Formats: sequence, C-alpha cells, structure tokens
Amino acid sequence: MEKNNDVLGAINRGNPTPSGLCTLCRADCQGKCETWLSSIKGRKMLYPRDFGVVTAGSGIETQTGISYDALRINGYCYGAAGLPKGLSDSQDDCVFPNVNTEISFGTKIKTKARIPLMTGALGSTFIAAKYWNSFAIGAALAGFPIVIGENVVGVDKSSSLENGKINKAPELERRIDAYLKYYDGFGAIIVQMNVEDTRNGVAQYIIDKYGDKVILELKWGQGAKNIGGEIQVTDLEYALFLKNRGYVVDPDPTAAEVQAAFKAGAIKSFARHSRIGYTNLNTAAQVQEDFKKSVEYLRSIGFKRISLKTGSYGMEALAMSIKLASETELDLLTIDGSGGGTGMSPWNMMQSWGVPSILLHAKAAQYAAALSARGKKVADIAFAGGFAREDQIFKALALGAPFVKLICMGRAVMIPGFLGSNIEGAIKPDEKDALNGNWSQLPPSLKEHGSSAEEIFAGYYDVEKKIGKSEMKNIPYGAIAIWTLADKLTCGLQQLMAGARRFSMPAISRDDIFSVNRETEKETGIKFITDAQDESALNILNS
Repeated sequence: MEKNNDVLGAINRGNPTPSGLCTLCRADCQGKCETWLSSIKGRKMLYPRDFGVVTAGSGIETQTGISYDALRINGYCYGAAGLPKGLSDSQDDCVFPNVNTEISFGTKIKTKARIPLMTGALGSTFIAAKYWNSFAIGAALAGFPIVIGENVVGVDKSSSLENGKINKAPELERRIDAYLKYYDGFGAIIVQMNVEDTRNGVAQYIIDKYGDKVILELKWGQGAKNIGGEIQVTDLEYALFLKNRGYVVDPDPTAAEVQAAFKAGAIKSFARHSRIGYTNLNTAAQVQEDFKKSVEYLRSIGFKRISLKTGSYGMEALAMSIKLASETELDLLTIDGSGGGTGMSPWNMMQSWGVPSILLHAKAAQYAAALSARGKKVADIAFAGGFAREDQIFKALALGAPFVKLICMGRAVMIPGFLGSNIEGAIKPDEKDALNGNWSQLPPSLKEHGSSAEEIFAGYYDVEKKIGKSEMKNIPYGAIAIWTLADKLTCGLQQLMAGARRFSMPAISRDDIFSVNRETEKETGIKFITDAQDESALNILNS
C-alpha cells in the first residue's frame, strides 16, 4: 500500500496495511488516512479530489501473492439481478441508489441490518470504554450490530459478585443501554463471553436483566492472537483487584519484588490476561460435545439468539466451528483471520501466528459448501480480519457467498469515534476531558473542512433528520462520524453492486470476483481473470 493517495488527498501517518489503515492507529491522530477523511466527508471520498482541474488514472498493477488485493470485482454489460420489490428492470429503476444493502441473519429469529457490517468486539480495553457512547450510538443510528467484547464485567471496579456470580454490572449496563436507546429495529447488541465471564455468571445476569434483547456470543478466539484477551494497567491497586478477580496478571502484583520494582519505577504497568478454554479436552469429539452442552444450557435459561466467534486456528477448528454452528442452530458464526487488529495483543504474536484472512475465508467457504451439499443448513457467517473499505466488503461477501452475511470491522469503525471525540473536544474545550478529546484546538487538517459540526460532518443533517433537531444535543460527534463513514461505505458498496448488476445482497455470488494471479486462483477457487467467462466468450465468437 502507498503511504500517500494523491487522488483522494489521503495520507497515512504510519505504515499502511492492506486495509488502508496505519499499522498503529492512534486515537489522537490528526489525519488523514482514507478512513479518517471518510468519517467527516462521507461519500465525497469515493471520488477524486479537486474536480474540474484534475484528471486521475489508476496506478493498479497485477498483484502478486495471495491477498484480498489479488481479487478484483467483475462487472457486466447487461442484466439486473436481485431487483428489490417494486422496481422494474428499466434503466430508470436500475440506478445505484436503488441497490438494497439491507441484510438479515439468524436461524429462527431474523436480525436485520441496513448494511452488511458489524463491529469487532469492543471489550475491556480502556479505549473501548472511553469512546463507547460514540461507537454504540453511531452503530445504532446507522443500523448495524455492535459487539461488547469479553471481560467488561470482570474489570469493572464498580461491579460486584455474590457467591462468585455477578450481581451488579454498571459498565455492562451502560454499554447495552447506550445502544438500545437509539436502536430502531436494525442492528443488534451482541455480548461476548470468555472463560472468566462464564465463571462470573455474566450470561445469567444478562438474561435476567435484558431477556432476548441481547445476542450472546461464545468466544473461541480471534485473528490477532491465540491466547486470551489482554489489557494494560498502570495502577498497582487495580492490578491487585484484577488478580483477586481471578485474572492472570503479569508480572504478579502480589510478589514483594514486583511491588518494589513498581515503587522504584522499573515496572510501570501490568498486563492482565484471560485464560484459554478447553484445556481439559484433548479431542475434537470432546470439544464438540462440550460446546453443544454449553449452547443447550444457554437456551435453557432463555437465550433465543446465540453466536460464536472463532479465530485463525487451523482447518480442524474451522471445520468444527462451521459444523457446530449448523448443528446447534447458531444465529451467526464470525470467522476472524490473521491480519486484523486489536488493543493490546503481543506484537510478534500478531505478526506470526494463525491463518491469514483470505486463506481462512476461502477454506470456510469451501467447508460451508461441502456441508450444504450434504443437505445441512449452514449457519450465517461473518468474515473478519483487516477490512476497512467498501471494495473489501464486496470481495469478502462474494468469496463467501451465499453463506456470508456480514463483514466485521474492528479498527476501521473505531477511527470515526476517536476523530469525532477529538473534534468535539476542540470545539467544546470545557468538555474536552469528559469527551476524551485529545486536541486543544482543531488542527490544520480539520480547519480546511470547517469549524463547526454542521460544517465539518457531511452526515450531520442526515442524523438530525433521523432523530430530530432537539435530540442532536445528546449525540456525540463520534456517532455522527460513524454515521458518515457508514454512509460512504454504503454508497460505495451500492456502486460496486450496481456495476456487477447485483441490486440486493442475496444476488452477490462467487462469479462476481476473479483472481489476478494463479496462486490466488488455486487457493481460493476463484477463477483467474481471463479464464472467467472465457467459455461463454468463445461460444459467442463461434456462434
């Protein structure tokens, strides 16, 4: 990836990843990568800048290696598949704004979303807590699911346990309530559970408090790491609290020599780790039996919608997750490949463990198709692992068609939350600390776009139209930024779908992409670019 995109006027502060995000994304960043700019300018970022005084040409070359960049989107010169109800195949109706990006997922209960997007798990990292209102309200307004990650209850100092089970969880309630306040029937609030959450009785607490308003997600792992989640704390007392809560804390805050090193300043922080699961099970059969019992128990206490998140383990675990999701009638299976990002994973672990996203996703599509060919109902799937743009959404949906319903984005949908909070803190300096704003004033990269929320955010008046002028005072600027980014992703996806003559999500198929090198063709099963439709082309010439 180029660090500078002159056509869009986008610049990466750090080293860019294939998604277009910097390897290290900062909450206080002053810009201006493509996602950062899209969070304020919205669909304007779909087009080259400075119209009227420029021409722009693609710098794309044939890609080498296996990646989502080595897939390209097919386009057709005739037809219109999947037309929404009420539309005809006339040229007046077959325009990209009429493409329906709404999807639904689930087995017995269908959950709707306005765009095939969901967040990654935003859990016990402090950055998730700081910007939660922006993330949750923005996702609710835009109409896509958001995931509360693992350990939120366990690290909450204001939560309490009785007989080893949670009986008070204010931070978890704050997060759920923030989303539900603006939920309008599109999207969902999903709460993730790991080993510690299970021990603490989080599932029982949620079902008693919220009933079927929440989707419960069991967690096997994620693409960034193959051990439990981590956070970093800089307070000895807090480290001791987490140790007493049953977490692994490194270094051990109860050790006298560690306390002495902390007091001297040699140790400045502690890492809190979760546990890995299934350590007492040694065969795939045992894991499957245990998982089925877990789902059975959750259904017995009232959960009607349950999902599973699995990481970039090998093919055996991938096959188990797909088969178990089918057999237990899960509502969603999220498959997270290596290449994504997180708050505090060990860096070299992120760099060297697990199956890269495109390889994991290609195999998931193959295994799902094999299960379907046996007459089994395949659970709806979400792909995760390093996505940020609308072209990546399309490619991943096509690669996993017809089983993939959602694309999970982690860091990409956090950026507008950071940016909006920084803008609001600069515009309202008296509220900067409460808003977790990192700027004392608008930087030059923002001043060129305006000095007020109404002027800066392309989506401001869209949000106002949805909720009313009087309610805007309660909407964080970060939520407006998420709406604006979602609008850009939606519009970009509509354009790509219209070019492929696909006017609703179920119409997208594996034939709508092709591979630009033989290596990618071999691993994904997606035809090489000049082989795709070649037989049809020869038939035309020979007819």
